[in-house]
Amino acid sequence: MVSNTPVTPDQARRPRSIWPLYLIVIMSLAPLVLALLAYYVPALGLRPSEHSNYGKLIQPQRPVPDASTLPLRTLDGNPFELSSLDGKWILVSADSAACPESCVRKLFILRNSHASQGKNVERLARVWFITDDQEIPDQVMKAYKGTHMLRVDPAKLAAYLAPQATAADREAALKAPMWIIDPLGNLMMQFPADADPISVRDDIRKLIRNSRIG
Repeated sequence: MVSNTPVTPDQARRPRSIWPLYLIVIMSLAPLVLALLAYYVPALGLRPSEHSNYGKLIQPQRPVPDASTLPLRTLDGNPFELSSLDGKWILVSADSAACPESCVRKLFILRNSHASQGKNVERLARVWFITDDQEIPDQVMKAYKGTHMLRVDPAKLAAYLAPQATAADREAALKAPMWIIDPLGNLMMQFPADADPISVRDDIRKLIRNSRIG
């Protein structure tokens, strides 16, 4: 059907708006402009962080000492070779047998981080280095069943886990952090005692997901 409405000369000469074209150009250039700003103007906070891990990477990584350097004993008094856990990601904590609240918190974080790894749970193990010969509370024993509880000389353990600590600060240095040993037997990451449990869990999940070992 043909319209009978006449078209006036003014209507015929009226130019079309070019704003849609401008919008298309702006939308096309926006990603490039943002990328340039992120690269050349870091103060804007647009550049992604150089690393995304929550824990502190240990540089250089330190291999697990052999049994002659770091002798370990089970609660039954039998020798234990940490190398028997090679091939697994090892979540590590250290504290006295009395296990005060700060110790329980670390064991809780590592246990839950381990348990939350789904189908990858078998790729991890947990170790609690006990730095004296005192009795462990029954409540702690039951709550953290499945953790390798190993007695160790604190001075020898500090030489491995916290070599930078002075003799006076050695005990505190051992009690403060949590660590991760990789499947090749290298100490590679440290978390603070007041670490956020969710962030620790996510770091471990990312390590497991991206790793082709262990």
